[in-house]
Amino acid sequence: MSLAFRRVACDRGGRRLFDDVSFELAAGEAAVVAGPNGVGKSSLIRIAAGLLPPAAGEATATGRIALLAEAAALDAERTVSEGLAFWAALDGADAAAVAQALDAVGLAALGAVPVRMLSTGQRRRVAMARVVASGAPIWLLDEPGNGLDAASLGRLEALIARHRDAGGIVLAATHLPLAIPGAQTIVLSGEEAA
Repeated sequence: MSLAFRRVACDRGGRRLFDDVSFELAAGEAAVVAGPNGVGKSSLIRIAAGLLPPAAGEATATGRIALLAEAAALDAERTVSEGLAFWAALDGADAAAVAQALDAVGLAALGAVPVRMLSTGQRRRVAMARVVASGAPIWLLDEPGNGLDAASLGRLEALIARHRDAGGIVLAATHLPLAIPGAQTIVLSGEEAA
């Protein structure tokens, strides 16, 4: 499995956000995309997910991908477990994977709670549980620490470490400090857009 960018550029809204971004990640590796707001961190994640075509260059992935994006895409009227079960079924996972994922993010006790009742941080953790339950070897995480308290951030960092130890790949875009030891750093400065 692998994730690679070769001289990738991104244009949004008629302007160049970034240009000539290259990196390659193999099993157990990670990269952190850093930079101020508006420089294309989320766009880079979308390109990696295949949701946005690059303006130039090539982005390739071998292996299934799980995406943590801004929106959790969970039905607010369903319970947490029901919402996750819907996505898990699409990913070929079962109810046991959902229960394990909720436990991994520290929300096992909230499975029967409607999604609409969750706090911002809890919604973010449920979205991370969706990634965990997918069983995908490549995790694309867009601002995974948003809305998390210190304890939940520590749990996220531990999940990322376990995923990498099992041979998974992680690409995380963040403007918040996120401890991912040994990760490559991809800095987007926004100079191209100036």
